Amino acid sequence: MPFSMLQGDITTLKVDAIVNAANSSLLGGGGVDGAIHRAAGPALREYCAGLGGCRVGQAKGSPGFDLPAKWVIHTVGPIWQGGSQNEAALLAACYRNALALAAESGCSSVAFPLISAGAYGYPKDQALAIAKQEILAFLAKHEMDVTLVIYDKSSFQPSRSLISELTAYWERCSSAAPTFPREAGLAASVAVLSTPDTQETTNKKPCFSSHSRPSAKQAATCNGALGHADNLAEADNCRSSELEARLHSLDESFSQMLLRKIDEKGVSDAACYKRANVDRKLFSKIRSDPNYRPSKPTAIAFAVALELPLPEARELLMKAGFALSHSNKFDVIIEYFLSTGNYDIYQINEALFAFDQALLGAG
Repeated sequence: MPFSMLQGDITTLKVDAIVNAANSSLLGGGGVDGAIHRAAGPALREYCAGLGGCRVGQAKGSPGFDLPAKWVIHTVGPIWQGGSQNEAALLAACYRNALALAAESGCSSVAFPLISAGAYGYPKDQALAIAKQEILAFLAKHEMDVTLVIYDKSSFQPSRSLISELTAYWERCSSAAPTFPREAGLAASVAVLSTPDTQETTNKKPCFSSHSRPSAKQAATCNGALGHADNLAEADNCRSSELEARLHSLDESFSQMLLRKIDEKGVSDAACYKRANVDRKLFSKIRSDPNYRPSKPTAIAFAVALELPLPEARELLMKAGFALSHSNKFDVIIEYFLSTGNYDIYQINEALFAFDQALLGAG
C-alpha cells in the first residue's frame, strides 16, 4: 500500500531505500543509526566519510552495501528543546528532503524510522503527526510505497480518548450479542432433534416389508413414484435451466458497484484510490475486471474513501463476499469509525496498528 506502518527492524526490509536517522557526522552512532551501520558493514562508514557531514533537516544518499535495501538516505533530525527552536519545521524538512531524494533516485519504495523520537527526545505523538503530514503531502503528488517502521510498539499508542471510545464500543457490541445458558442450549438441541421434519423422516416406512404385503395405499404410493421416475430427468433439466438463468442475472459485482459509487460521488479515480491508500496499478485491475475480488481491507478502504454510510459500506463489502462481525476486533474497529462518520483512513490505520490488526489499503 502507498502508506503503511509496521513494527520491526528497518535494516531487514527489502525496499529500494531506507532512511537513516543519522547524526551530523554521518559516521554512525546509537539507535537506528548504529543498527544501520552495523548491518551495512564498514563500507558504509567509509563512503559516508566522503560526504562531508550533513546539516539538520537535510538529506544525503549512499549505497546500501550489505543491507537488503539498495540505498540509504541519511537525514539529521532536530534535538527536542521544548519546541521553541524551530524543531517542527526542521523535522518536517527531514521527511520532505528524504522523500525528494528518493524520488530523484528512482525509488519506488522507501522505509522511514520515526525520526528524532528516540535519543533526540522528540515527543512521539508529535513526531508521528509530522511524519504522517509530510508523507501524505508527498504521496498526493507522487506514486511510491512509503513505510513507517515503529521499532518499539509499546511507545506507539493512539490517544487515550480514542482507546476509551473503542473499548466502550466493543463492550456495547459484546453485550448486544445474544447469550445462551447451558440449559437453553441443551433444550435447543433437544428441540432440533424433535422437529416435525425429523419426525416425519423417522416415521416413514418402506413401501414393501419383508414380513407383510403392502397395503393398497402403499402400493399406490410406490406405483406413483415409479410412474414419475421418467420425469426426474426433465425436473433436473428445469432446475439446471433455472440455475443457469440465475447465474446470467447476477447482481452488480464489487467492481461495478465501486465504479458506480465513484461516479455518483463525482470524484476522480485518482482521488478515490489515493484516499483508499491503494496504488494505481491495483485500481487499474479493479477497473478493468468486473469480477475482481479484493481483499477485505481493500474493500473497506474504498468504502472509507467514498465516505459511505455504514449500510452502504456493508453492501459494498457483501459484493466482495465479506461482512462485519461483532466477534472480530478488526470489524468492530471499522464499524466504530464508519458509524461515527470518521473517514480518516490514516487515523483508522493507526488504531488498527495499535491493536495488531491488518491495515486498510493494498499494495
